[in-house]
Order: sequence, then C-alpha cells, then structure tokens
Amino acid sequence: MSGVALAALVGLIVGSFLNVCIYRLSRKESVVWPGSRCVSCSRSLSWFENIPIASWLTLRGRCRTCMAPIGVMHPAVEVTTAILFSGGAALYGWQPLLLVRLGFSCLLVVLFVVDLRHRILPDAVTLPGIVVGLGVSIVLPPGLRDALLGASLGGGMLWAISESYFRIRGREGVGFGDVKMLAMVGAFLGWQLMLLTLFLASLVGSLVGLGLILARRGGMQSALPFGTFLAAGALTAAVVGDRLVGWYVSLY
Repeated sequence: MSGVALAALVGLIVGSFLNVCIYRLSRKESVVWPGSRCVSCSRSLSWFENIPIASWLTLRGRCRTCMAPIGVMHPAVEVTTAILFSGGAALYGWQPLLLVRLGFSCLLVVLFVVDLRHRILPDAVTLPGIVVGLGVSIVLPPGLRDALLGASLGGGMLWAISESYFRIRGREGVGFGDVKMLAMVGAFLGWQLMLLTLFLASLVGSLVGLGLILARRGGMQSALPFGTFLAAGALTAAVVGDRLVGWYVSLY
C-alpha cells in the first residue's frame, strides 16, 4: 500500500471519530465516554456499524434498530478527512510538519461543520488549538515569532471589528468564537496566511450573503456561519497560501 493510500485509510478512520466530536462537542459532551451510540435511540453501536463509509452504505443511512436517518454529513466528513490526509501526505511527505497540518485540518473540519449546523465554535477546539499551534511553532514553520504575531493580530483584529460593530449598531456582528478561531489559525499558519484566510473568508462570505439576498432567502441582517468560511479559507491558505502570497508580492 502506498503512503498516500495509507494516509487516506487513516483519514477515513479519523473522520469517523471527527463525527463523534462534531456531535458531542456541540452539546458539551465527552468525546471519549460513552462509546458510539445511536443519537435517536441511544443503543450502543456494534463494531460493524462503525466502519467508515461501508456501514452507512450498508445500513442505507439509517439506524439498524430505530430506523432513524443518519445524515449524509457523516460519510461526507469521513471522505473529506480521507482526501485531506491523502492530499497532505502527497503535498508534505512524511515529515513532522505533515502531522501538524493534519491535526490542524481535523480541527478545521470540526469547526466547519459545528458552525454550519449550530452557529457555535466550541472553546474545547479553539483554545487548545491556539496553545498547540504556538507550541509546535517553536520548532516548525511558521516559527514562534510569526505564530505569536498571527495569533495576536488575528484575535485582535476580529475583536476590534466586533467591538466597533457592536458600539455602532448595538448588536453583535462577529462572534467571539470567530475571534478565537482566527487566533488559532494565526498560531498554526502565521500572520501572513492568517490575513489571507481572513480575506478569503470575507470574500466568500460576502458572495454567499449576496447570493442569498438575490435569491430572496436572506437579508442584510441574516447571520452567516463565518467560522465555516474561516475554516475553508484556512484550508486553502495552508495548501496554496504561500504561492498566493508570493504571487501577490511579485505584483509590486
């Protein structure tokens, strides 16, 4: 088995665990205990019901006992994680930075889905993420200086925007969870890629918001899951960010 294929297999397994994290962290439950169970009837799942992708397909997306539907998000998370793991192995090769980037991508997958579904960004993900990002940056890229600058600028910028919006409009515009998430992105990627992440997230968020307005499915006051856009922007920045920044700098 090739290294990329092995990474994909590991990604499927990790993706199955990320589904547990997504469901339980949004409810402030332990991701360790109890074991996997049906969220509808609470029956403990057998080992053959926990096989990534295969179990969902075999059971036709339903619980074996109560027949409650199991959303397509479950296999989607598993497949996405497998793609991220195999792509990371191909891009970085087998080096310490690969483990850091894969761990970072796992955090982003969880935050992407939880914010999309529940409009929250759990502190149990973002705060440890900031600490880990700064810790590994002592010995790995982007380096501690850039990581500290990225975390402080990321959190500080969004906090300033949020505070200004609240004082002007009298209501919250950017959640504090977004502030902590961008600080986490800065800790892992450094200040330059953090700024790129913020730009990409703002651009995509604006386009999606405009699309909803044109489709008459939302208005100027509609709340959008900005953490979801931040996660997508951070993944893009982690993969092609250096090339995008280099291209932009070359224009001047």
